Amino acid sequence: MSEAIRGEDGLLRCPWGLSAPDYVEYHDTEWGRPVHGDAALYERVCLEAFQSGLSWITILRRREGFRRAFHGFAPEVVAAYGDADVERLLADEGIIRNRAKILATIANARALLELDGAHGTSLDALIWDFAPDPAPPAPKSLSDVPAVTPESTALAKELKRKGFRFVGPTTAYALMQACGLVNDHLSDCFAR
Repeated sequence: MSEAIRGEDGLLRCPWGLSAPDYVEYHDTEWGRPVHGDAALYERVCLEAFQSGLSWITILRRREGFRRAFHGFAPEVVAAYGDADVERLLADEGIIRNRAKILATIANARALLELDGAHGTSLDALIWDFAPDPAPPAPKSLSDVPAVTPESTALAKELKRKGFRFVGPTTAYALMQACGLVNDHLSDCFAR
């Protein structure tokens, strides 16, 4: 039995996509769509890390605050942050003020720049190398959607090996879902 729900516009959506007004647009236009480019993926890695232990709606509603506070998630800028920037961020009510997550965001910018330098690869190439092949079958219900997969576990391990923080297997799978490495829209969801 399907768990997709018909919205007021008549379209079938994943249930979470109708659970809050902010989710409708995110579900319909962003989640599960392929994301490429180091800067775009760096932002998603950081936002998924901030989401750890919280609901995604909390992060989604503060995304513009995060973009402002972290200079558009420009890795070169964030990598140069120092103690004064950390204190500024800890005082910024527009973001989640968690020291460990702020420090991870800075460390992740530095790790990204190190990828381009010492490791001769890109964040885009590293992440997309873990897209499952072949793609898993479309989930029929939310119970068919995993929280962790072998690919997300391997991605988390590799990201950590490269110096990234707050990137466990569950966070890595959420990243894979959000950035289109997997398509976990339900089989009868219109966005699939």
